[in-house]
Amino acid sequence: MIHGLREPSMVEDRFLKRLRKKARKGLRGWPIATVAFYGPNLSQATKVAVGIVPSENAAVEELRDWKVDRGDIRSDPDIAREMLEFIAEHQVRSVAITDGIIGCPHQEGVDYNGEWCPVCEFWHGRDRFTGQRVH
Repeated sequence: MIHGLREPSMVEDRFLKRLRKKARKGLRGWPIATVAFYGPNLSQATKVAVGIVPSENAAVEELRDWKVDRGDIRSDPDIAREMLEFIAEHQVRSVAITDGIIGCPHQEGVDYNGEWCPVCEFWHGRDRFTGQRVH
């Protein structure tokens, strides 16, 4: 393997490990950061969204997302660092993170109209949380 390709994954692992470690600690108070990955299929994440929930029963107060045109966003150490900085800026005490990809990276009503995204055919007729066919 080429050395230049290994190093970013080690950096990415460090940032994502920090996020997952925070998530494993469970509910440690408010505010909570929610981290969700989206992609055109179950193996490639091209978008991540981080929401800040300030208190119990509150709606998401701050929401930020990041996107990549190519590759997998989970392998981008700069985005992982920005996510951690965003979470730190909001003095988050707890983190909830998805285990995998939970749907198409395009937003209904924003990027497309209708039941299914015309770009991400993989998700047509699938449950966004399990990836299993529903129709």
